[in-house]
Amino acid sequence: MYKPLVLIALTLSFVASAHAQRPEPATRCFTSPAVERHIESVAAKMTDVQLVTMFRQCFPSTLDTTVKLHGRDDTFVITGDIPAMWLRDSGAQVWPYLRFCKDDARLAELIRGLLMRQFRSILLDPYANAFNLDTTAMSPNWASDGTEMRPGVFERKYELNSLCYPLRLAHGYWQATGDTTAFRGLWLKTVRTILYTMRAEQRLGGPSAYTFLRVTDRMHDTQSNRGKGHPAKPCGLIASSFRASDDATVFPFLIPDNFMAVSVLRQTAHILRQANREWALADSCEALAGQVEAALREHAIVHTARYGDIYAFEVDGFGNALLMDDANVPSLLALPYISDVSTTDPIYLNTRRFALSDDNPYFFCGKAGEGIGGPHVGLDYVWPMSIVLRAITSTDEAEIRACLDMLKATDAGTGFMHEAFHKDNAADYTRPWFAWANTLFGELITRLAERGYKGI
Repeated sequence: MYKPLVLIALTLSFVASAHAQRPEPATRCFTSPAVERHIESVAAKMTDVQLVTMFRQCFPSTLDTTVKLHGRDDTFVITGDIPAMWLRDSGAQVWPYLRFCKDDARLAELIRGLLMRQFRSILLDPYANAFNLDTTAMSPNWASDGTEMRPGVFERKYELNSLCYPLRLAHGYWQATGDTTAFRGLWLKTVRTILYTMRAEQRLGGPSAYTFLRVTDRMHDTQSNRGKGHPAKPCGLIASSFRASDDATVFPFLIPDNFMAVSVLRQTAHILRQANREWALADSCEALAGQVEAALREHAIVHTARYGDIYAFEVDGFGNALLMDDANVPSLLALPYISDVSTTDPIYLNTRRFALSDDNPYFFCGKAGEGIGGPHVGLDYVWPMSIVLRAITSTDEAEIRACLDMLKATDAGTGFMHEAFHKDNAADYTRPWFAWANTLFGELITRLAERGYKGI
């Protein structure tokens, strides 16, 4: 376990300057009175001055800086320093605000508008991961990719999680608001499109029609075999050409995404039965979830000498498995956060020990901190997101305390989370404006405050 050498290096003068980095009220993209009241309520209970500052800045970061409203049913949420909307990121960025929807009608309308934008985006192209604000514009970056690029698509990396996150957000929104008007024709078309795509990517009826090639000097930014990727033996799992990091999969069946798919398909079936009376479509969701769940039991578990049975990160159906974890969510570490896997599940606990050890090739430990990274930014870079998820999924008070200390010690004096920092030098970091990581940190503090954790 990482133990910071100095925990009081950041002084009150730093805290004051960091707090000033939140945009002035007049320049914020969106302000929610309910969120602001929550920030003040939680901050009043906290005793760690630096964590208070970081919470005040990070939790509202998505609303402050990334939201573009375009009418009642159109909200566009960028990732931060990239002016495109990822289905995954945007859904994750607003997720912690769902709890405030009943007390803030404008916030509920914002999230409803995001759902509508996500639904329309999926109908435009269920294989795309990111979209342009202007639905008539070709991608300014990736128009030359060897895949079927369309106007409105920013990037067309097929990721199973891109289909899962909107379903997760839809269920969360429905539970938070009781609003059934968001679940009509557009919703039903989207669900059918997602089901069709997931079934196609099970490849039970033959190879996928999806291909992706990019001229690049990074192996993880394109697919092998002329864009088809590594061969897959159909087994009931759903293939994913890219991970939540937007890096190419090595083996096509990405296990964390399949666990998430099982969860969100069952949540979708719940909406379809209660809000739509769409019994047959709900049964189709349940049937696919059951098929994937059975395939996970058969193909996702690998026995290791050191850890016992653990979940693989990727498999190919032929018996080959990749043992690692990546910081981006869905991940193996984050399974209890994004799926029905329990924090007490013995195989999850074994997998967690593996993921947080040097047997995971993308776990890095250095002078600045320790955590999980990934190929996206390269070796020796730890993602704060992995530290946050380590704390969220932990039941160990000492581990949570160590995670908080690391997050404080590795913000490079900014008061914000970043994409990644070098394990030996927190001042060497990537992406100063990464809203997902900021909001996720705020969710961690909220969770700890709600359960009366004394270390904040």
